[in-house]
Amino acid sequence: MKRVMTGALIAAAVGFTGVGGAAAAQGAQPESARQDCRTYSSVTECGQPELTAKQQACVTSATQQGMTERRAVVECRAFN
Repeated sequence: MKRVMTGALIAAAVGFTGVGGAAAAQGAQPESARQDCRTYSSVTECGQPELTAKQQACVTSATQQGMTERRAVVECRAFN
């Protein structure tokens, strides 16, 4: 029983500081320093990346099939 309680307290402490730390880090940055970042398929892209012609064709094809443009940009850059 003691191990379960200790594990629960550690998990709660990690979760609490993780959320608070992230909020504090975001609040400390000026608006111009924040970037538009997104992660799909374990790949993170920030800002508006430059695409090659092949990657742009991939994005066009993916969006026509119903994928969002933001996700298509990340996945086409990662896998093409």
